[in-house]
Amino acid sequence: MSSTARAPRKFLVVVDKTPESKVAIRFATRRAMATEGRVTLLCVAQHADFQQWRGVEEIMKDEAHQEAESLIYEAAKAVNEMSGIVCELVIADGRVMDALMSLLKDDSDISILVLAASTAKEGPGPLVATVANTGHYPIPVTIVPGSLSDDEIDALA
Repeated sequence: MSSTARAPRKFLVVVDKTPESKVAIRFATRRAMATEGRVTLLCVAQHADFQQWRGVEEIMKDEAHQEAESLIYEAAKAVNEMSGIVCELVIADGRVMDALMSLLKDDSDISILVLAASTAKEGPGPLVATVANTGHYPIPVTIVPGSLSDDEIDALA
């Protein structure tokens, strides 16, 4: 297959409530713009295992899913306003790493995983730490410093 016939590069970002998620979204969006690529956003609805009362567990699952929808739609809106790119949205339930690995397995078009490291003194954040310590991924992983300003991201990307 010639390089001109290849599918556009697809950048994957995990969306959550952390400030570094916004940094990763901006970097991936700017890289997608520069390379005529696409952006895929993954948000995982995480909920506690609460099996004593079935009704309470269902309410908690619904609330987690609604929160994930809100986060991913807000992120998609930011990407679209910044670039005109219409994102692919993926909402999963469960654990972030399980959902991430499942998506990477199922979507062979994803080219690069973009994460941003936390600026907290506790370390780079649980997702970045897990990804860095796991070591084997089917695609390249770009870890962006979470302290970058919008102007610095734009200059890099």
